[in-house]
Amino acid sequence: MFTVYVLKSKNADWFYVGMTSDFERRLADHNRGYNLSTKAKAPFILLFTELYNSSTEARNREKFLKNASGKRFIREYFKKNMQ
Repeated sequence: MFTVYVLKSKNADWFYVGMTSDFERRLADHNRGYNLSTKAKAPFILLFTELYNSSTEARNREKFLKNASGKRFIREYFKKNMQ
């Protein structure tokens, strides 16, 4: 299984979208500052995850969430579910 995930920085108005086959390890790595692209924005809260059977499906969803429409979707989701 592959996980597509969205993290929200606790310290900034910033989201991170990623994909992994080992979500627990990956989330811990983000919060420990092991990832250069997220190190300065840690720590994070998990906004949501989605599970996929193939890496191709997961990668396609990750790409969508990283484009303008996907970012809009994330912001709307955040407003509805995190207030």
